[in-house]
Amino acid sequence: MSIHLDASSVARTLAPTEPVILNRPAAAGRAARFFAQKFPGKSLYAVKANPSPDLLGVLWDNGITHFDTASIVEVRLVRDTLGPEPTLCFMHPVKPFAAIHEAYHIHGVRTFSLDSFDELEKIVEATRDADGEVASDLSLCVRLRVSSEYSQLSLAAKFGVDLADAAPLLQATRQVADCLGICFHVGSQAMTPFAYVQALERVRAAIVDASVTVDIIDVGGGFPSIYPGMEPAPMEDYFSVIHRAAESLPVSYSSELWCEPGRALSAEYNSMIVQVDKRRGKELFINEGAYGALYDCAHVDWRFPVRCLNEAREEGLEDFSFYGPTCDDADFMEGPFRLPADIQAGDYIEIGMLGAYGAAMRTRFNGFGTGLALEVSDEPMASQYNGSRKDPRSSDNVVSLR
Repeated sequence: MSIHLDASSVARTLAPTEPVILNRPAAAGRAARFFAQKFPGKSLYAVKANPSPDLLGVLWDNGITHFDTASIVEVRLVRDTLGPEPTLCFMHPVKPFAAIHEAYHIHGVRTFSLDSFDELEKIVEATRDADGEVASDLSLCVRLRVSSEYSQLSLAAKFGVDLADAAPLLQATRQVADCLGICFHVGSQAMTPFAYVQALERVRAAIVDASVTVDIIDVGGGFPSIYPGMEPAPMEDYFSVIHRAAESLPVSYSSELWCEPGRALSAEYNSMIVQVDKRRGKELFINEGAYGALYDCAHVDWRFPVRCLNEAREEGLEDFSFYGPTCDDADFMEGPFRLPADIQAGDYIEIGMLGAYGAAMRTRFNGFGTGLALEVSDEPMASQYNGSRKDPRSSDNVVSLR
């Protein structure tokens, strides 16, 4: 694959008529090294965020050795892409019996999550050996329901056992698990490290109530990236706060601390070039939309950074909304997206930070969703890891005391 300088050079050289995904393996590798070297425990990449085989290879080559899979298809994908060495963890709390059986007996998965007695029984039965003996090498993580109040996208409703009901499940799981863990998810794009402090206090209460020995504390995902209007604290703050809170938990002396970053490892990997097909006032009709990489723009009002790639545009920035290419009225992204006031049909726009859930959610509805994927060597439109961002807590104001 040839490497292009940046989005502008791609637009000038190729004049693409379909969206072009831009890959930045250097940015993904930097994020992987950051987590592998600085998080005070093990980092499991949440494959659902972006299952690109190329990205999986970049993360593996840069120190990510554990992978959080949410389906048997993801288990197969990682095995087919990276071989037998990576450690796979099946962290969806509700799994088909056949998926558990295949993951354990064929792909060597030994770590599973659960949030109910039904799932515990299913895991025990699906992992029995040919003689019917219960597996003795299981690492089982009970998912605890915690608050998502500090995150942009809630994950508090679907999974997780309530604290009031956790003790019996933890005790039963301890009886069959070689390693017992507690996991949780504070929600996607957690905007403050305090989200993890609050969740870990709930973990403390669960351990004390159940009086069990816990070997794994998995703080899940939620680690944020940078988007317009969303400026989280530096990632180091999240790590230090989690480390301090986890250190005080009543767990075994050899316990491990885990996390499951998805967005934080993949967001900077992709951006996309789209073309304006039509302008109608402050509405731009573009060739990518809600049934493609911009799903979150339409359905959860997510704002991605944008820039016009046509240098001739000189007027000041104004707010625009987007319509996607399909014939569906729901293919609408309100934004606002700040672009030159004189933008017009034929212009190219780069939409940044699409590596998490964007490129992974494209469909072929109405025949769209095709196009090139190219590698570029420039920096992503925002980064938590390249040292360029200003600490959002700092101030330019200088106070002089006399």
